[in-house]
Amino acid sequence: MHENQLILAGYLGTKPEVRYMPSGTPVANARLAQSYEYTKEGKPVEHTNWFSLVFYGDLAAVALKFEKGENIHVTARLEQRQWEAKTGSKRTVYEVVVHKCHRIAGLSAMQNPNEKQNGTPAAEAAHNERSVYEDEPNDDWVL
Repeated sequence: MHENQLILAGYLGTKPEVRYMPSGTPVANARLAQSYEYTKEGKPVEHTNWFSLVFYGDLAAVALKFEKGENIHVTARLEQRQWEAKTGSKRTVYEVVVHKCHRIAGLSAMQNPNEKQNGTPAAEAAHNERSVYEDEPNDDWVL
C-alpha cells in the first residue's frame, strides 16, 4: 500500500489566482507559508517553508474566497510535475494538490479578536462564511 497525504496549516502568502486547463477545468494556485523558530549559536532564528498549493475543479472557486494572509488548513497529496523548458532543459516542480481545505482564521481576526465585521466578531464572521462544498452543516471542511 502506498500513501501520499500531507496535512498543512499556514498562512497564504498570495491571493489564489485561477487559470483554466485546455479542457476548461479551473485551476487555482497559491503559496502557503509555515514558519518556525530555532536557536543557532544562542540566537533565535526564524525559518519559513513555502509550499505551492494547487486547487483543481470546484476547489478552485473555493480557493478564490481566501485572501493573502489568511490562516488555512489543507489535506493534500504531494505531486511531482516535470516538463521541458524552451531551452531544452528538464524542469521539475513539487506541488501540493489540495483535496480538502478550510479557513482557520484571518490575520485581522487573530490580531483584533473583538473587532466587529458587519455586526459580528471578526472571528465568528470568518467561521460562518461557508461554501456549498462542506461535509456537514456544522463543519468548515471543504471537499
